[in-house]
Amino acid sequence: MGLALSYLRVPPVVEGESDPARIAAALFGAPGGRNVHALDLGGDWQVLHWALTGDAWEGQQPEADVVCGGRLLTEDGADATGADVIYLAPERVKAAAAYLDDLGFAALQGRLDVAAMRAAGVQDADVPDPAARLRPACAHLSDFFRAAAGEGQAVFKVLRNRP
Repeated sequence: MGLALSYLRVPPVVEGESDPARIAAALFGAPGGRNVHALDLGGDWQVLHWALTGDAWEGQQPEADVVCGGRLLTEDGADATGADVIYLAPERVKAAAAYLDDLGFAALQGRLDVAAMRAAGVQDADVPDPAARLRPACAHLSDFFRAAAGEGQAVFKVLRNRP
C-alpha cells in the first residue's frame, strides 16, 4: 500500500474551454498519439522529495514545488475523490524547471540517507539502490517540467492510494 503521485501538464488553452473533446485533445493529444502531458512517479515521489528538500513533506521553493509544493485544491478531498490534487501555477513550474535543470541528478545521490529517511517516515525509504531507481524518474521529471515551462503550462499533481 502507500501513495502514488502522477503529474498532468495543463495547457493554457484549456481555461474557459467548454467542449470536452477539445479539452481532451489539448490534454492528451491526438488519438493514437503519444501522451507527453502526463507523468507517473508511482511510489518514488516521497524519496525524490526528500532528496530535493531534506524533508518528507515541506521545503523551500522552488525545490519543494517539484513534488509536494503548490496549492492543495482538495482540502479533505481525498475522502471524496480518493486523491489529493495540487495545482502548481505556470510561474512556479518555470522556477521548478530551472531548478531541476541546474541541479542534475549527481547532486541528489549524496542526499539519499536511508536511515534519515526511515526516521522521517519517508515512504519506500528502504527500496534497494534508491539512486539507480530515482535516476530515470528524475530525468523524466526534468523533461516534463522543462516542456511544461516552455509552453507556459500549469501542472496538476494527483496523490492517490496505490494498490
